[in-house]
Amino acid sequence: MKAKKLIVGMATFSFAVLLLGGCGSDNSSADSSSTNEKTSQSSTVASSTATSESESTVVAGEPMQDGTYKLEEKNYKNDYRVSFEITVVDGKITESKYDNINADGESKTENTEYNETMKEKAGISPEEFIPKFNEELVAAQSPSSIEVVSGATHSFDSFQNYAQQLIQAAQAGNTDTIEIDNGADLQDGTYTLEEKNYSNGYRVAFSITVADGKVSESNYDYVNEAGDSKKDDADYNENMKAKSGTNPEEFIPNFNEEFVTAVNGEDGSVADMDVVSGATHSFHSFVIYAQQLLNAAEKGDQTPIEVDNFVTE
Repeated sequence: MKAKKLIVGMATFSFAVLLLGGCGSDNSSADSSSTNEKTSQSSTVASSTATSESESTVVAGEPMQDGTYKLEEKNYKNDYRVSFEITVVDGKITESKYDNINADGESKTENTEYNETMKEKAGISPEEFIPKFNEELVAAQSPSSIEVVSGATHSFDSFQNYAQQLIQAAQAGNTDTIEIDNGADLQDGTYTLEEKNYSNGYRVAFSITVADGKVSESNYDYVNEAGDSKKDDADYNENMKAKSGTNPEEFIPNFNEEFVTAVNGEDGSVADMDVVSGATHSFHSFVIYAQQLLNAAEKGDQTPIEVDNFVTE
């Protein structure tokens, strides 16, 4: 299978903090041009990293509330499952502990044979990419701002999805452990996710339909206050096409079609989707939200998901 709002006492935050805030450049206005085993599996930010060269004013999105937020996969796959927690202090992620553990609680980073085999086949191993994921989340404060790790695409997509869900929990101050029924059969129904806030006049509205245990329909879109799709904004599409080589009129239907094909394929993974050049940020946003909807379908939870996405100016 290949944020949310900060309004704190200070009016400015590093732009990197903005989780899915406007989904990056391709969703902006088209007219505008380790020392030990323990620390290797978590990443902590020092107070000196709070400064940034570029700052933007956050105009929408609830700040993350201080606390520790946890997510656990329920089921083991190839003897491992994800265990993940983040710590928030002063509205920032100060520590990220993402890991893959076995039934004995041992980290995949410590499985020498597994690491050697994966390194040989994929060019990277858990002892490399797991610490990297944690470090980059603390640095960027946003899963959508982290660069894809070649050779670990499935793990990367999973990490982004789960990090986003933890951030949503932190915004709500909900410290209940999130349980993911990973690998469970998808339950029939319609599952919806919507961003709360408009960025450059649009927000994401997304739903998937599951029939006979398979995704039969995907409706991902950007809509304005009138409910009109960005696909129908002729000026926007023309300008973005000239600057990026693609536009919502092209990539939105592409995302929906490719997603249905990918999740119903042999591997059944969003990771089988190809990134759309010129719409990278929108693509990562799509993947993160799509996986969250699949997690809901695994549980049969049709409660609409509201994402209190960060918006800046």
